[in-house]
Amino acid sequence: MSLAYPSREEIGKILKKSKRIAVVGLSDNPQRTSYMVSKAMQDAGYEIIPVNPIVEEVLGVKAVASLKEIEGHVDIVNVFRRSEHLYDVAKEFLEIDADIYWAQLGLEDEKAYHLLKDKGYTVIMDRCIKVEHALTK
Repeated sequence: MSLAYPSREEIGKILKKSKRIAVVGLSDNPQRTSYMVSKAMQDAGYEIIPVNPIVEEVLGVKAVASLKEIEGHVDIVNVFRRSEHLYDVAKEFLEIDADIYWAQLGLEDEKAYHLLKDKGYTVIMDRCIKVEHALTK
């Protein structure tokens, strides 16, 4: 799959101007990657909004069941769901006020990518937001 993502420099700019990250699939289990990455981003000063219908709260923040339940602007939607779910999350992403669609390391979906790119959105896939943050500080 040959998809074009922003450069590391562009990713650094995105992370510097972003404040609110909605994390789809954020687990309340501290051993899960989604929890560890989101905790690191929260500790770095980002507002984390857990999006998971089966948890009440993660990282001290009340969880919402879907992106559509979030009030206000979202800078980044960071997805921790298997690749086969990325397209459905992308469709929901289009229904909210968000800027960047980000699928974590190991996750890519060409159909989701094109759905969003064709509408002018910035899409990042197969990258860890925590690693990119550390590399672009």
